[in-house]
Order: sequence, then C-alpha cells, then structure tokens
Amino acid sequence: MEKKSVIVHPFEAFIPLVFLIVLLIINVRIFHDDATSGPNQFALILGGIVAGAIGFTKGIGYDAMLCKVSRNIASVSGAIMILLFVGALTGIWLLSGIIPTMIYYGLELLNPVFFPLSALVISALISLVIGSSWSTTATIGVAMMGIGTALGYSPGLIAGAVISGAYFGDKISPLSDTTNLASAVAGVDLFTHVRYMLYTTVPSISIAAVLFLLLGLHHTSGEISDHRLLLQEIKRVFHISPWLFSVPLLVIALIVMKTRPLIALFAGVFAGMFAALVFQRDLLSELAGGGYEAGAFYRVITQAIVGKLSIDTHNAILKELFTSDGMTGMLSTIWLIISAMFFGGVMEAIGALKRISELLLSAFKGIFGLFLSTDLTCLFFNATASDQYLAIVVPGKMYKQAFEDKGLAPENLSRTLEDSGTVTSVLVPWNTGGAYNSKVLGVPTTEYLPYAFFNLISPVMTLIFAAFRIKIRMRKVSRENLA
Repeated sequence: MEKKSVIVHPFEAFIPLVFLIVLLIINVRIFHDDATSGPNQFALILGGIVAGAIGFTKGIGYDAMLCKVSRNIASVSGAIMILLFVGALTGIWLLSGIIPTMIYYGLELLNPVFFPLSALVISALISLVIGSSWSTTATIGVAMMGIGTALGYSPGLIAGAVISGAYFGDKISPLSDTTNLASAVAGVDLFTHVRYMLYTTVPSISIAAVLFLLLGLHHTSGEISDHRLLLQEIKRVFHISPWLFSVPLLVIALIVMKTRPLIALFAGVFAGMFAALVFQRDLLSELAGGGYEAGAFYRVITQAIVGKLSIDTHNAILKELFTSDGMTGMLSTIWLIISAMFFGGVMEAIGALKRISELLLSAFKGIFGLFLSTDLTCLFFNATASDQYLAIVVPGKMYKQAFEDKGLAPENLSRTLEDSGTVTSVLVPWNTGGAYNSKVLGVPTTEYLPYAFFNLISPVMTLIFAAFRIKIRMRKVSRENLA
C-alpha cells in the first residue's frame, strides 16, 4: 500500500519560522554584533528542534529528518572548506605583505572622493572575469576594506560597495555557477539568460553606482589628511613591492582557467608562504623573537595561517587592519552554516518549506502575481533554507510549469531567480552567503545591508519590470494568456 504524503497545516509550517525570527530579534537586541558568535547558532538549532517536534506529531521519523539534515550539510561541505582556506589566505597574505601592498598602492592611486564607486567598479570587473563573488570578496574585497578604512569610510559602506560589485559581476558572468544553475533550472540557453538579465541588472547597478558616487562626494574625514603618514607606517612595517601582486593575480588566473576553488585558494596560500619568506624576512625574524632559524619561521607562518596574527604598528587605524584570525576565525561562521543547514533540513523534511511556498503561489494571481510569488519564494528560501542554491533550484522547479501555463518564455523565470535568489542570499546573516561575506570582510551583515544597494534594488527592479510589462517575453505559441 502506498504511503500517503504528510500534509503540514499552514499554521504548523510557520511555527518554527516565527519562533526562529523572535529568537534572532532577541539575540540582536541583547548580544548585538556578538549574536553570530553563538546565540544565533543556538537559535537555529532550537528552531530545528521545534520543527522536529511538529514532524514527530505527523509521524515523520527521526531518521528521515536526520537524512535531510545530513544531505543539507553535505551540500555545503565545499563552502566550509573554502571558508577555512580563505581564513588561511587572509592570514598568510597579511604576513607576506600582499594585503598591505594592495592597501599601500590603493591609497596612492585611488581618489578618496571616488573610492566607493571605484570599489564597486573594480569588484564588478574582477567578479565578471572570474565568475565568483566569493573569490572576489576574499581577494580584492579584503584589500578594499583596508583602503577604505584608512580613508575614513565606514566598514559597512565599503563592504556594501564591494558586495554590490561582486554580485553584479557574478550574476552576469557566464563562468558563474549560479548563472549556469538558474539558466539550467529554467531550461533556457545560458547566453540568452545573460542577455535577458541585462534589462534589469544594468538599471540596478546604475542606480547603485550613482548612490555610491553621491556618498563619496559628500564624504569628509580627518583621516584623509593622514594619508602620507599611513603610507610611511605601512612601508616601515612591511617590505612593499609590486611583485607581491603576482600572488593574487595567480589566484585570479587559476579561477579564470576554471581551476577548482580549493586548488586555486591552496595555490594562493602556498604562494603567500613563499612570498613571506622572500619579502618579509625581517618581519618574520621580529615575530619569531629574533634570529632567522627555519623552525621559528615555520612557527610564525603556521600561526598566521591557522590562528591569530597581530602585527605591531604605531597607527591606530592600521592596528586593526594588521590583525587576522586565520582559519580559527572562520569556525564560528562554519558553526552558523551547519546550524542553518540543520534548521533548513528539518523544515524541508516535515514539508514546511513546500507548504509555505504553495501558499505564496496560491495567494497571488496574474502575471505580476506570479513574478511576485517567485520573488518572495526566493527570499523565503534564502531566509529559511539558508542557501542561495536552494533559493534558485526549489523555486525554479516550483514555478517552471506556472510560467509555461502563463505563456511566458523561460528566461523570465531564470532572470527572476537571479534577481531575487542569487543576490539576496548575502543579506541574510545565517545564510551561507551572508555568513561567509560577513566573516571575510569583517563586517556584520546588518552593518553592510543598508549599503548593499545593488542587492537591495535587484528584487524590486524585477517586480517593476513585471508590473509595467517591460521586457516580459512571451512564448511564441501563446500570447493570449497575457489577458
């Protein structure tokens, strides 16, 4: 006899989600920026337990729920390893002088007034070429944070500019995994998808560019007057050389050649170790307590990769920039991702995610209602399943037939998945995108969220186009369904 599928009541489906949101709000009010250091992880676990309790009442077994959780965690194992390698990369690139060199030349070349716009454009170009927002924030993004902080800009504003540019480039790059995923799920040719996305993406990034330009024009800071003092202090502590740019260029080249991210990052770590031995021998000797023994150098380099590194400086601004937590600093983020996968896995196992998505689909009618429902579902999955890939795949599968029934070409769906699923993952603190970028850039998600203009505008822009029927492409066989 075939087993009947379990139907979760809408009220029951929302209970774990409401419970989680309430706990997260309490944590932010009590723990502030420290909420991601443990309290939010515990909130996600408690939310998953509440969902599990509902599942038990519906006859869903412990093993079935644990299986979903295990699959969710397995799906982010690559991201977890990337996080560890990014932590290692940050530490060794600081010790080797790569990040200080980027900051040094950035301070010399970039105009302080146009810095936010420059950060947006540079991040966008790098991300477009390599097809990865994460790799962009981990490399050029870290350098931009250092330069911008030295110029007196708030960390949230700098991170918002970097993230806006990185996600713009990632979104329209044929090399991007999310771009390929969205086109595949919707069943549309990759380059048709990319061209069709430009209609909403170009206005979104243009508005973001104007906003960052205005913020730069209105920026005033006493820190800019200390410009030369910062350069002198960087050069006093580190040996600055243009040759150090060869290491990040190597990593970017490997990613462009479609080398696996872990291999590219490991190459960056290994090259950083070599650069430290060649260019920063005096600094290594100082950190090792004097002398040039191989064992002491090994200890300093290893500590920079796996743990805390703090390089003494007489400048208060540079003191924070010259500090890294290495791999150890990524552990709280990995904990957050695992906890989010636990919550999302249990919610999926009990059918709560599917139930809420069905409610969204049934609540809106017509062409605009379909776009709105897709948009909200992507946002919902980013907030509950905590993974941008699920926020693309699940809504894509759910709404593909609905778009066909309305006579809409598949590129409408693929574009909406990107406009609302890909770019908003970074705005959710417990999503893999938000947790990763917050840790890499050293800025809480809530602090850069108001400045992530491109990511905030994109899901709204796709709805504006739908509401006014701008570039809404119909299938050749059925235009009458627009009525």
